[in-house]
Amino acid sequence: MSSTAEQMRAWHGPAILTYGFRPFFLGAGLWAALAMALWVPMLAGLVSLPVAFDPVSWHAHEFLFGYLSAVIAGFLLTAVPNWTGRLPIVGWPLGGLFALWLAGRVAIAVSAHLPPLAVAIADLALPVALGAVIAREIIAGKNWRNLLVLALLVAFALANAVFHWEAAQGAYAAQGHGLRLGLGTVLMLIAVVGGRIVPSFTRNWLVRRGDGHTDRRLPTPPMQRFDKLALLALLAGLLLWVALPDGRATAAALAVAGALHLVRLSRWAGHRTLAEPLVWVLHLGYAFVPLGALAVAAGTLAPQMLGAAAAQHLWMAGAAGLMTLAVMTRATLGHCGQALKAGPGTTALYLALLVAVFGRVAAGVWPAQADVLHSVAGLAWIAAFGGFAAIYGPLVLRPLRRLQAES
Repeated sequence: MSSTAEQMRAWHGPAILTYGFRPFFLGAGLWAALAMALWVPMLAGLVSLPVAFDPVSWHAHEFLFGYLSAVIAGFLLTAVPNWTGRLPIVGWPLGGLFALWLAGRVAIAVSAHLPPLAVAIADLALPVALGAVIAREIIAGKNWRNLLVLALLVAFALANAVFHWEAAQGAYAAQGHGLRLGLGTVLMLIAVVGGRIVPSFTRNWLVRRGDGHTDRRLPTPPMQRFDKLALLALLAGLLLWVALPDGRATAAALAVAGALHLVRLSRWAGHRTLAEPLVWVLHLGYAFVPLGALAVAAGTLAPQMLGAAAAQHLWMAGAAGLMTLAVMTRATLGHCGQALKAGPGTTALYLALLVAVFGRVAAGVWPAQADVLHSVAGLAWIAAFGGFAAIYGPLVLRPLRRLQAES
């Protein structure tokens, strides 16, 4: 096949297997909602699953390594062909990768009845296969600048393996090295990829609406010297956090990184994007990277003010949750031939997720109201991702030609 369009037209199977974002983004949204729908009654002691992990570790794992692995796979399988100029994976090979992700979810869900090694192999099958696919595409396309993204994917898979090893040893994996390494890797991925797409998409939107007539008012181009300094500072802070989460040096490094990334974000003209939720949500999602760093630093120095779990949720639910929701909505609209504009339903998804983030953080600030706030946060999370599946599911299930005819 000589082009992506021709390859897709040659596929006569289910439309959901015509591009990487289709099965993985829909699967991610459904799983995020379902896993939270299970977690809220688990937290109240009303539901018990046959999982080998303790309940909190299951919850942490299935968001970080369950939900996010699907989003990362969908994003990379969609973006890498654009980066390398090679054809995307479609059809049954794509379906096979998605089946590996599903197998991991099933294995975790019944892990109490399986050997720990078998569970780990099933769960790690997707990231290993995805890493091999991405490496092949980058090498064949000689797209060396994105080897960094591949390295982060390898680190993410390694973190998942460490999480499984810690859980098998009987450790509290929800606060272990594997979780911190996995979350730190995701934050670096947001900082690297978000540092490219947020200013780029903002500039494109400003120029299209006629507000980009002076360079001074446009976002600073990505990957300037300051951006590299900010990335190195964040890397140093996160590495310290993985190794020494309670150290004062860690808190200081994260505070410096947080300040630098707030400055970095301020250079992208986010204040000029309030008219379009599809753009401002990218800035807000990125803002949770430095806000989380500052909160974790503050929680380390003054744990009585903000617990570690609440501070980390600014990263987990805020940075990772909101940024991935922003990317999934934008990519689905763009690749399904729809206008890049957020309707009322999409805006409501973003607002619901913000309620979930602040509800979860507030539960750490006001522990006396934690039960109510956990329920509010959980229901808002379900509304955000269940709403994504309801609104965007029909788009990914229909062929592009039919979508274009309907629009």
